[in-house]
Amino acid sequence: MGFRVLAVDDEPDVLGLVQTKLQKAGFDVVTATNGQEAVERAVTDKPDLIIMDVMMPKLDGLSACTRIKQEMGEAAPIIILLTARGQEADVLEGLGCGADDYMVKPFAPRELVARVNVALMKAGKSDIEF
Repeated sequence: MGFRVLAVDDEPDVLGLVQTKLQKAGFDVVTATNGQEAVERAVTDKPDLIIMDVMMPKLDGLSACTRIKQEMGEAAPIIILLTARGQEADVLEGLGCGADDYMVKPFAPRELVARVNVALMKAGKSDIEF
């Protein structure tokens, strides 16, 4: 597969679960623990996809999403927000800042892997079929 995913969360348990599940699915996973670090890693590591929490220190996920999309333009990776904020207004705000998908915690790890694969397939980066 060879796709690089940047996983971003300030909760070590969640970050570890996301990292483990995606690595088992064959992805190269790098991590960050806050929004500012996510922006920096997105620019330097150029991941194919980012899975990012919304509520984080230094820079929240919504602001990080907006910055990544602005700074990287057409080269910006796919961004999936993964957060405990699950109200309709939260989802709309997340999608409005440029996120490609939005998942609410607690999440099913197999669904996360499936959404990553579907997002890559829709972006023309993968020919995986389900």
